[in-house]
Amino acid sequence: MKGLVAGFVATAILSALIVMKAMMGVMPELNPVKMIADMLDAPPAVGWAMHFMIGTVLWGTLFAWLNPGLPGGSHWLKGIVFAVGAWLVMMVVMMPMAGAGLFGSHLGMMAPIMTLMLHIVFGFVLGAIYALERPDPTGVLQGMRT
Repeated sequence: MKGLVAGFVATAILSALIVMKAMMGVMPELNPVKMIADMLDAPPAVGWAMHFMIGTVLWGTLFAWLNPGLPGGSHWLKGIVFAVGAWLVMMVVMMPMAGAGLFGSHLGMMAPIMTLMLHIVFGFVLGAIYALERPDPTGVLQGMRT
């Protein structure tokens, strides 16, 4: 359950950043929700639902399960390590499936950089929220309830 909560909050923060990026006109061709909807030949609402399902259920559950074995002392660092792995999966599997090429090469040089930055934020939030309900073994998050 703790992984699901952390996954949901991290996905909500990531989604807010995706919406802000779109409103600023930054890389409009890089829209993961639209990519999901297009791959499913579904309306944008389905893309959003799937985006939240992936971030909450898949990544949140998988993070909670893998957390004890992930490198990094604190949960937030483990979250970043985990999210970089999720980013690699997205770049090698999902981007080509969506027609964007390996590492989003058809979207330009900024696509992998932008998505990596977003995944790092996702991972930090994922681990930090998870740490609110789990002790932080390093005590790095002393300002948060550990």
